[in-house]
Amino acid sequence: MVARTGVVVVGAGPAGLGLANVLRDRGIDCVVLEEQTRAFIEARPRAGFIEEWAVRALDERGLADKLLSTAPSQGRFEFRFENGRHPFSYEQWAGQRHFVYPQQLLVTDLVAHYADKGGDIEFGVRDVALHDIESATPSVTFTAADGTARRLGCDFIAGCDGAQGVTRRHLAGDLLTHDYGIGWLALLAEAPPSADGVLFGIHPRGFAAHMARTPTVTRFYLQCPPGDSEDNWPHERVWSELHQRLGVPDGPLVEGELIEKRVLDMHNYVHEPMCRGRLFLAGESAHLVAPIAAKGLNLALHDAFHLAEAIEAHYGGDDGPLARYSDTCLARVWQYQEFSQWLSDIFHSSTVDPPADPFRARLAQARLRRLLGSPAAAAAFSEIYIGKAADF
Repeated sequence: MVARTGVVVVGAGPAGLGLANVLRDRGIDCVVLEEQTRAFIEARPRAGFIEEWAVRALDERGLADKLLSTAPSQGRFEFRFENGRHPFSYEQWAGQRHFVYPQQLLVTDLVAHYADKGGDIEFGVRDVALHDIESATPSVTFTAADGTARRLGCDFIAGCDGAQGVTRRHLAGDLLTHDYGIGWLALLAEAPPSADGVLFGIHPRGFAAHMARTPTVTRFYLQCPPGDSEDNWPHERVWSELHQRLGVPDGPLVEGELIEKRVLDMHNYVHEPMCRGRLFLAGESAHLVAPIAAKGLNLALHDAFHLAEAIEAHYGGDDGPLARYSDTCLARVWQYQEFSQWLSDIFHSSTVDPPADPFRARLAQARLRRLLGSPAAAAAFSEIYIGKAADF
């Protein structure tokens, strides 16, 4: 371990590893600190849909070889409501697709590209603390996996350690939050996908979703009360609700063993600004968007690549991109936050019979009819759904 480096990256998720790979490949010294083991982060199931612009960005930086050679892609989804199927092709309107690549596979690729090619990374660290972040000589102290206390001086600290990490506690400015007032039961089933694309079920019993992960594993979501317990959802109840909310006569669901059940309370937050002194946050350290529109992983990569370019510009004598970093990233963050809220209204406002707010339920139904019936509305929706032209 060196006593000083250019950038200390706290957290080895997609944001931290994406940033570290680009910095190292461009000759900028960096060290990654990760609380968990390598085996843990390579196995942890998270997001699975990567927007085409993000795949292109990974490829341009030499980080997408395995993804491009193995990941299937999708350009359509299907609403299911009133016992019928309502397909929607966003590729038709936006010309781009999603790549289906579970986050743990991307993390595995990024770890291999970094750690196995000489990148400096410490797994299993604890007691991470930041020091002098508003000075020109910040540092990070931590306890290494072998129990040794260490201090690492640097030029910049990149906070990429997520919603529960230590780095976001150091931000000043505003923390803007939103609570949707609903929960989602997140499920992984050892079952092949029941459709060739995403299914969104809009049903009086609550929202449901189906998303392929691999040829043998499928992600499902069920709307539930916030704060609900996984214990309230045994196998039989889960599949009964999925069949009711997603099943249609010509589109049955394939059942399988449930290998993960987690209740997610749907909420969002945004830190403004995403930096303080020499500390710059990326990914869920800086902002959280509920999985309603599958945006979190894509935002993490967006932040990472902009931060890498800004740090590179600094070492080239130009601090303008670093000064603009927060505003640059927040432009897309807020577009994705707004879209998540818009889509949530369609998914959830009319899923209780009778609806909690009949007026909002009628608005959501009008939005859905417009989306399915208007080419102009379909094109506008598709651009933000796939992340095209989102930086405005």
